[in-house]
Amino acid sequence: MTSLRELFLLDPDIVFLNHGSFGATPRPVFEVYQDWLRRMERQPVYFVDQELSELLVTARQALGGYLNADAGELVYVPNATFGVNVIAQSLSLGPGDEVLATDHEYGACDRAWGYFSQKRGFSYIRQPISLPATSSDQIVDQFWQGVTTQTKVIFISHITSPTAVTMPVEIICARARKAGILTVIDGAHAPGQIKLDLKVIGADFYVGNGHKWLCGPKGSAFLYTRIDRQELIEPLVVGWGWGEDRTLSFGSDYLDYLQWWGTIYIAPYLSIPAAIRFQAEYNWPNVRKRCHDLVHQAIQRIDELTGLPSVYPDESGWYHQMAVAQLPPIPDIKSLKSQLYEQFKIEIPCIEWNDRQLIRVSVQGYNTQADIDALLGALSTLLAKSH
Repeated sequence: MTSLRELFLLDPDIVFLNHGSFGATPRPVFEVYQDWLRRMERQPVYFVDQELSELLVTARQALGGYLNADAGELVYVPNATFGVNVIAQSLSLGPGDEVLATDHEYGACDRAWGYFSQKRGFSYIRQPISLPATSSDQIVDQFWQGVTTQTKVIFISHITSPTAVTMPVEIICARARKAGILTVIDGAHAPGQIKLDLKVIGADFYVGNGHKWLCGPKGSAFLYTRIDRQELIEPLVVGWGWGEDRTLSFGSDYLDYLQWWGTIYIAPYLSIPAAIRFQAEYNWPNVRKRCHDLVHQAIQRIDELTGLPSVYPDESGWYHQMAVAQLPPIPDIKSLKSQLYEQFKIEIPCIEWNDRQLIRVSVQGYNTQADIDALLGALSTLLAKSH
């Protein structure tokens, strides 16, 4: 039986424990992606003029079925950061308005909101969320302390990048709706790592990556906008989808503004149905469970090695296929990452966050017990040398 590792293009000499950064695409999905590239190149004009519109409808329908969202609420975008920029540029925010986030947000999206806040004069506030949290209610209560009468938008990650915490976004979205506050959820790490139901989550806007845990090609992501919020969205790039005489229409201003503004590689978008099929074929709920068990073991063993407490109160839903462990004070955290790679061929991020030094372990279907053992052996050696 073919192992999942053999189905990925990863260098077999590398212990790859960093799926969370850029993902990895399995061979069958990558081959579909290449087929779409070739098909477009065979007759680019006919492909765009005659085929593309219906192909994108099919691709959005497949994604909508996977996310429990209407196809008309979804557009494909190159990455989640692009989607956040669409929203941040579109919303009418100015002096006196506030956007509330946490201190766990992803750097590029954090910078996007910071940029637009400086440009337009609204306040971008990072509400501290302390770790370990003991309950979802505690997180919601901490976060809501930052809400004021000026709060117009809440921006929060579903699964945080620096700390891998699963935030109680469903509760926050419901509370925000009652308060008349728009919600923007950064779900870059969610699709493929957890089961998603966008109707249940109830966000006004949700962005997610296809190239990370869903194992799609690089350049595949989506922006979800609830139907009654689509009038708020403006084109980030003005192109063929704007104006009364638009030459290629997908059925709504929202879709036309964002789905096709000029010549782009559309193959990553069209390959997402193949990624969904791949994970279904290999029983991904079981794969995710096995990956979680490996992550849980890795975090426990690192905590035992360092003697430091876990940043999670327990394993029940706080993290899934990605988690962090605290490291003892190290003079140069970047040097540790380099040594792990150069001496032990282990690809894994070492992070500084809120005066803590963390190591983030990502486990995907291609990882094995041997990868976790290699990481612990390397950390034992390197941490002993640093003291």
